[in-house]
Amino acid sequence: MSSFADISSTARAENRVILTEQESKTVLKAINIPITEPVLATNSKEAANISSDMGFPVALKIASQDITHKSDVGGVRLGIDSQEEIAEVFDQMINTVKKEAKGSSIDGITVQPMAPPGGVEVIIGVTRDHQFGPVIMFGLGGIAVEILQDVSFRIAPLTPVDAEEMIKEIKGYKMLTGYRSFKPANMDKLKDLLLKVSDLAMQESEISEMDLNPVFAYENEVVAADARIILTDS
Repeated sequence: MSSFADISSTARAENRVILTEQESKTVLKAINIPITEPVLATNSKEAANISSDMGFPVALKIASQDITHKSDVGGVRLGIDSQEEIAEVFDQMINTVKKEAKGSSIDGITVQPMAPPGGVEVIIGVTRDHQFGPVIMFGLGGIAVEILQDVSFRIAPLTPVDAEEMIKEIKGYKMLTGYRSFKPANMDKLKDLLLKVSDLAMQESEISEMDLNPVFAYENEVVAADARIILTDS
């Protein structure tokens, strides 16, 4: 498995500071953060075979070093449940992205398993402040973070007490304790995830920003369904 140093060196050699989803998830997997594993396909036949081996339903996401907001250019499709649909969606997505993100390089499309239903979406982020160093963010994930901006912050390194306080501070905390159709999230797993992200940010000074969004919080586990890491300029 590639180390963060190997991945960052490759990106810089290609004059990039934004790591791809695959690269970002490789970094997370190396520190034992559960992820939905992306597998790259370069044509619809490959995608269909990968999906069949992986098991349906799957998600398709455009793989490009130039595109960071994949859904904005038609580069994400969720819940695909047949090989026939894979073939149709694959070609359609390539054509749509070429129109919406003209000039962007396209490596192919990643196939990845869908996160199980029933989890609460949260976001965990990192920004590197010039004065204070890494600042960790926690809040409700998905589009909720953009609309509600229900988040908490702490300066790294986090302690277990910091992590617990961050989770409990958000207004949507009730959703994590069990609300209507949502089962209680595993607080120990959430705290462990925050601490791992904090440790990574402290250890790797090249990380300028990091977003894990969404992370699905379940009764027994947490799973990062999407991730992005941005390197410092130098």
